[in-house]
Order: sequence, then structure tokens, then C-alpha cells
Amino acid sequence: MSRQTRARVSAFLDMLAAERGAARNTLEAYERDLDDYTGFVAGDLGAIGPDDIRAWLGDLAARGLKASSAARKLSAVRQFHRFLYTEGLTGSDPSAAIEGPRQGRPLPKVVSVADVDRLIETARLASEREGLSPAARLKALRMRCLIEMLYATGLRVSELIALPLSAATTRERFLVVRGKGDKDRLVPLNEAAREAARAYLAVLRGTGGAESRWLFPSDGESGHLTRQAFGRDLKVLAGAAGLPASALSPHVLRHAFASHLLQNGADLRVVQELLGHADIATTQIYTHVLDERLKSMVRDLHPLADES
Repeated sequence: MSRQTRARVSAFLDMLAAERGAARNTLEAYERDLDDYTGFVAGDLGAIGPDDIRAWLGDLAARGLKASSAARKLSAVRQFHRFLYTEGLTGSDPSAAIEGPRQGRPLPKVVSVADVDRLIETARLASEREGLSPAARLKALRMRCLIEMLYATGLRVSELIALPLSAATTRERFLVVRGKGDKDRLVPLNEAAREAARAYLAVLRGTGGAESRWLFPSDGESGHLTRQAFGRDLKVLAGAAGLPASALSPHVLRHAFASHLLQNGADLRVVQELLGHADIATTQIYTHVLDERLKSMVRDLHPLADES
């Protein structure tokens, strides 16, 4: 990569950080994608044409890259070229005429309300079992708190495991969460989640764990529970609840939060805000839920619907 190209990539990344609040992981991913692209096309960025980008996409396919991964890389390249053009650094945007790789639109895995109820009830019974050691009871109460809070709030798993201790003592019916791009948002906190948090905190204080700043402390480097540990424990709980472990993950419960809200009439824009999605297009993976609801409304409420 030439010095000029490197400077322009750096300027683009600076713009993402300053104007869009892109997180470090996002910036690193963009940088990797652009390093791959500029290393392939080489030469003057102003001389790149659509055929050069198509050749790069062909090379990605030859390397066995999935269409979804190639589409993500192409998105970075599109934004980079748009930036160069709008800043007057190139005379045209060669990516404007490029079609992305064809890919299926995978729907999010979603569990039913009944399945979530069964999961929560299993966690509750496990935390109330007789004869548990103090450590085992604390772990069971922690899992119950994690499940209740995740389903109540729709938090990302990274946001959930890093909740501060104060999340268990708030008197409000909402939490202020700092998400991607260091942006704050409000998420709901129902009474079931508040009660589970209070029960867990009472036992945590007895072990000295409440001296930590984190609600879910651990001895690891981060100081709080890891997403991997939570994911493993969740699969164990799923098995105890009679649910397939492969169908359950923290992210699936976040999807359940969103899908169940939409099923019950929530507005897509409201769900976007609750999930912390910067772009409504990200939230639109849930439109299949809306489609089914609309079909049901027409079938049940339209005066000319088929009554047979």
C-alpha cells in the first residue's frame, strides 16, 4: 500500500470514529477489509474502475469466501470510495455501479414465549433447590438473574455481562446502558428482573463479591463474567429445561426479546431504539414477524376474508 493510500485509509477511519462513533473493533475490521482491497487493486485510487472492484470480488470468491463475508467487505469498500468522492479526493465513485454478491437472507433464530418461560422457570427452580452449597446457589442465582435481565432488556451479551453493580439496586424501571460507539440508551427493567437481581445481590454480598464494581464479577482479566462462560452455562440450563442446546445462546434470547415485542404490536422503530441499532435496516431482519402479524390481522379482521 502506498503512502498516499495509507493516508486516505487513515482519514476514512478517523471520519468513522469522529462522525459515526465507530468502536475500536469496528475500525479494526474496516482496516483489515481495506488492506485486503487496496493490496489487490494497488496503484492510484483515482484510477480504479468498476472492473477492478469486480476482479477483487472474483478473487474473494476464488478464495472460498462466503457471500455474506464478501458483502461485508464490499460495504467497507463502498463507504471508502464514497468518502473519497465526497471529500474531492477522487473524481468518481467506481463502486456505485457494483452489485453485491447474491446471498440468502438468514432469519434470526427465535425461541417461543413458552420456551423462554420454561427456561426462566428452570432457572428459578435451580436457584431454590435444597442442599446447594453457597457457591452453587450463587451460580444458580446468577444464571436466573442473567436470563431475566437479558429477556427483559434485550441487551447485547457484551453489555449484559459488563453491567455495573448499581444495576441491581436501581429503583427505576429502566437502565441506562452504554452500547456500541459509546452511545447511551434506555432499556426497560421489569419487576421479575429486578427481583432476580435483588435475590442474587443478597447472596453475592454474603460472599464479598459485592465489593467489585461489576454485577457479575469473576477472577478473569476483565473482572467480570465472560460471554463464553455465560454461553456454556446457558446451554446447560437449556438441557435441564428440555430445550435443544444448539437452539439457545445469549444472542437468541436477544432476538426473542425483539421478536416477542413485535408479535405483541411494538413499533419497529421502538425496537430499533431498544436494541441500540444505529440503522433501521439492521432491525428489519425481524420483518418476517411483522409479515405474519399483518397476515393474521387481514385474515381475522378483514370483512371480506375467507370464512371457510
